[in-house]
Amino acid sequence: MATPSAYFDTSVVVKRYINEPSSIRARELFRRFRLLSSAVVAVELSAAIRRRVNLGDITDAGMTAALRRINDDRVRWDLIDIAPPILSRAETVAMQLGVSALDAIHIASALIFADESGRRPPFVTADGRQREAAARVNLEVVWVG
Repeated sequence: MATPSAYFDTSVVVKRYINEPSSIRARELFRRFRLLSSAVVAVELSAAIRRRVNLGDITDAGMTAALRRINDDRVRWDLIDIAPPILSRAETVAMQLGVSALDAIHIASALIFADESGRRPPFVTADGRQREAAARVNLEVVWVG
């Protein structure tokens, strides 16, 4: 039987590669579900890791190790391309729910995936505002907080 997918926001994906509060919970979910996310996740993840280096939270060696693991894992990720329908839906989400642009792209990606596939995978996030917004559009939210 195939591993079921869950839509992972970057706020959770980063916890797989960098030790943070709730990293253990995030890693449990990665063992249980296959990663589905927006194609922006890789850019957000790289920026988050670099930010941790700049803050002194991780070393350059830690960054290199994390980026190597990310590169190895990416072949198993299911990424949703950012196409005009997603951007259009994200505009609506941003206006209706008052979330950031990237949060709107993630929520819109999950909604479009559900519309097109007929499947509604859990929406996994560690971002409080995004959690509330995703719940408001009837996504099944899994909180990693």
